Amino acid sequence: MNALTPDETILGLLAAQGQHGYQLLETFQDPARLGKVWKLSTSQLYAVLKRLERQAWISGVEQWSESAPPRIEYSLTEAGWRVLDEWLSTVAPSASIRCVRVEFLSRLYIAQLLKLPTAPIIARQRAVCQAEYARLQSAQGNNPQSMGYLAAEMVITQLGAVLTWIDRCELVLQSTQT
Repeated sequence: MNALTPDETILGLLAAQGQHGYQLLETFQDPARLGKVWKLSTSQLYAVLKRLERQAWISGVEQWSESAPPRIEYSLTEAGWRVLDEWLSTVAPSASIRCVRVEFLSRLYIAQLLKLPTAPIIARQRAVCQAEYARLQSAQGNNPQSMGYLAAEMVITQLGAVLTWIDRCELVLQSTQT
C-alpha cells in the first residue's frame, strides 16, 4: 500500500487558485474544509511543497508586499495538471477504510472545488468497495471461533458501513449540485 500523502490534494487546491503556504495550511486546518480529513503541520506542508516543486508539479513565485514579508505563491505546472487529472479519474481507488476516509473525501472536496462532477468518483469508489466486500465475504471461511474469521468479519462490517456512507455522500452531494 502506498503511503497516504496530501500531494494530489494540494495540487487540487492550487488548481483552483494559486496560493501561498499559509493559505493552504488554513484549508487543512479548517474543520469545514479539510481539517477533519488531514492532520498536517506547517513543517509537513512546506516539506510537501518543496517536494512538489522538485518534481516540477508546481512552481513558486515570490510575492512582495509592503505590509508583510515576501511569500511564495504556488501554482500548478502542466505536469501537475496531468498528475491531478490522473488522481481525480483513478479507476480503481483503494478500498482500505483509511484511504476511503482520506483520499475519497479529498477527491470529493477537490472535485467540488473545481466544479467537476462527483458522481464518477463516487461510482468508482463504490465499485471497489463492493468488490472487496464480496471478496472478503466469500473468503471469510466458516469457523466463527477463528481469529481470521473474526478479523474478516470486522473488515466486512466496516466496508458495509462505508458502502452505506458512500450512498449518503451521493445523496448529500446530489442535493448540493442541483
